[in-house]
Amino acid sequence: MNMLDPVDVIRKTFLAGVGAVATGAEKSQELVNDLVRKGELTVEQGKTLNEELTRKASSAIYDTQDALLRGKMESMTPDERAAYAKKVADMAADIDSKAKTVHVDVEDASDADGDKANEASAE
Repeated sequence: MNMLDPVDVIRKTFLAGVGAVATGAEKSQELVNDLVRKGELTVEQGKTLNEELTRKASSAIYDTQDALLRGKMESMTPDERAAYAKKVADMAADIDSKAKTVHVDVEDASDADGDKANEASAE
């Protein structure tokens, strides 16, 4: 009968353990890479879905606003519609005139640098 060499058994056991660890590391790296790819894909799909839902919600809001305005105007007499249209035009003109007027507070450059203090001490 063949006797098993204890050193050979220990060596093979050690190498099998090293192989198992290496295989486990490779498989775990593959698993992590696969999970990352799936996560990236899911995030991208989520962004796309979110953009689509936002676009659809905005469209629905505008459609609803238009329908409500149309319903309100249909219930008005022609004179009431004309008065309402004038009121809206006046509001738009007021908003436009305020949008053109920009007020910017500018700090005096000499205040910022302390030049006035220097000027006062020089006098």
